[in-house]
Amino acid sequence: MADKPAIYVLDSYAILAYLEGEPGADLVADLLRRTVQEAVLFMSLINFGEIAYIAERERGTQQAKAILQDIRRLPILLGGVNEQRVLAAAHIKARYPLSYADAFAVALAQELDATVVTGDPEFKTVESLVPVLWLS
Repeated sequence: MADKPAIYVLDSYAILAYLEGEPGADLVADLLRRTVQEAVLFMSLINFGEIAYIAERERGTQQAKAILQDIRRLPILLGGVNEQRVLAAAHIKARYPLSYADAFAVALAQELDATVVTGDPEFKTVESLVPVLWLS
């Protein structure tokens, strides 16, 4: 019986590092190459929205739309929003100093028994909740 693929949740930091060729982009690229047989990649829909507003604020509406299209082409599954996940994220946000969007990444990772991929130092506060693969 083959090993099950590793499951990862990418936060907005990881996706933006990949798209912009920043430090850690090579690690994300490697995970993308390993999808299907060795890895399954997820991103919270809330983090997808976070990327949308960051891209629009920094680059304008048209470039933001293009960036979102680029992300949709990647082998990343979007984790939707339901009441259970909203309440789990709210619980995390109430207890740990990280953004509300990032609380959704943590909640999704907990649900999936996954590792969060990020370079955002806020995630140091939740390493007791989920494993973190750090972008360097």
